[in-house]
Amino acid sequence: MELDAIPQPELDQIERVGSADVVVGIFDLERLEPNATAIAMTREGLAGFSQPLRAMVVSTNGAHGHAFSPLESAGDEKLSVFSCALPPPGPAETQQQTISNAYRNVFAVGERLKVRACSVLVSPAQMATREWIHRLVQPVLDLGFDLVAPCYTRHTMEGLLNRSILSPLHRALYGEQLENPMGPDFGLSGKLLQHVLRQESARRRGAAQFPPLLASIAALGGLQICESHLGVRAQRPTDWENLSSLLADILGAAFLEMEERAAYWQRVRGSKSLPRFGSRGVPPPDAGTVDLHSLVESFHLGTQNLQDIWGLILPPTTLLELRRAARLSEDQFRLPDQLWARIVYDFALGHRLRTISRDHLLRSITPLYLGWIASYALEMKGAGPSEVDARIERLSKAYEENKPYLVSRWRWPDRFNP
Repeated sequence: MELDAIPQPELDQIERVGSADVVVGIFDLERLEPNATAIAMTREGLAGFSQPLRAMVVSTNGAHGHAFSPLESAGDEKLSVFSCALPPPGPAETQQQTISNAYRNVFAVGERLKVRACSVLVSPAQMATREWIHRLVQPVLDLGFDLVAPCYTRHTMEGLLNRSILSPLHRALYGEQLENPMGPDFGLSGKLLQHVLRQESARRRGAAQFPPLLASIAALGGLQICESHLGVRAQRPTDWENLSSLLADILGAAFLEMEERAAYWQRVRGSKSLPRFGSRGVPPPDAGTVDLHSLVESFHLGTQNLQDIWGLILPPTTLLELRRAARLSEDQFRLPDQLWARIVYDFALGHRLRTISRDHLLRSITPLYLGWIASYALEMKGAGPSEVDARIERLSKAYEENKPYLVSRWRWPDRFNP
């Protein structure tokens, strides 16, 4: 990957640093924290290692305008700071694309400095702490892992897109039980960094989502993966007005990756747990109740208005099961795990076959996803962390059990003609 996004004067400054052990990317996309905050977090986060580490901090804030500021000294020859203000977003640019640009800068600097480890903190600055940096870097430097994926302490109704689709889908496809395969906070080795950048440079520029999905790259490369408990990562309240756009953005990236990796994941059978460091901690109190009536009503409207679209994606037996679910009373509403796993697989296949416009297809899953949230909320009312974990484990197993269905339909899609 070339550093063509970074101007030559800044490249020259990076070259003068020579090399570093670690590059730490801290993305502060909402608040304008001073560089002193990033410096203090990094210095304290790396202080616990037996040998002093030479580090570069790539600090990205939410300001727009001049893209880079001069390389700064942190008052310590072992620590330098490279500040990046992101350019103004384009009219159609999403926050995911903004974060992608920030990842590019961190990975490119890490490549130039030939670092042994890289850490990226995307979570809001008020939550990420110096311990996060240590927990993401230490397994790489001391234990030889190539990817450190995060585990967060969440309440029952947080992280539902990850719990319902991203984590169980990654587990079924790649055989590795990761709580948060899309992070967004990660630690990675210099070896994995080189894998990522070689893959990116091999693609036609602009054709692929960046950052790439690190967990699948590590799995395909046979690299060592672990998880580390970071602590509480509270999320913003769900933006129901733009939920369809979020689903299209996130699922679009996941389904594109499925197409690229199909030759690999079709051979994977079963799944394995991965080393996990730290303890989960006490989850925060639930942030309030969900509006079950609105969720179920959205599902009902979808079954009434989207039958023609769903009929192009889902087999008749699935449509029949959805109509049965729509007849259930609100307090008895359920979407069975087997049904939900097959729905996600069918949408992935429809995306691959371009059955209809991909954006239209992805947005049409919204009422089904809201139905899953309603079903989950009813089941998990009053549940504790262990019960939530057991519930998601059952769902993940349903994805694994239905993988032969996915593989069969993927290889022979013409056998199903709705």
